[in-house]
Amino acid sequence: MKAKATAFLLADLGVTRSHNRPHTSNDNPFSESHFKTLKYQPRFPRRFGCSADAKAFCRQFFDWYNRDHHHSGIGLMTPDQVHYGQADAVHAARQNTLDRACRNNPERFVNKPPTPPAKPTAAWINPPSRSADRQA
Repeated sequence: MKAKATAFLLADLGVTRSHNRPHTSNDNPFSESHFKTLKYQPRFPRRFGCSADAKAFCRQFFDWYNRDHHHSGIGLMTPDQVHYGQADAVHAARQNTLDRACRNNPERFVNKPPTPPAKPTAAWINPPSRSADRQA
């Protein structure tokens, strides 16, 4: 993509530019990671025939990304599981499975009982300041 074409695309989509992140770099680590996941998909084409092709590809990609792709940064859960409040139930089910495996095969777990990946916590690009928290 060329920067000028990207700027026009964002304007067409109603995305406004923002420069209100003082003391931070211009990139967003979350969107950069997301773009890399998109770009390295096996089905990602060298070129899209038209914008409708790109939109169709992205619709399928975002459905997969949100519903089926387990993210290491959020405890190997899907964004939908975290967003819709299922993280505690998923974490508990995983712990039950690991507890059962430990009971059935204790020789496999000689150091300590297994635990699932940590549940996700809040993530911020620009966390609210402590003074803003006290004023609320």
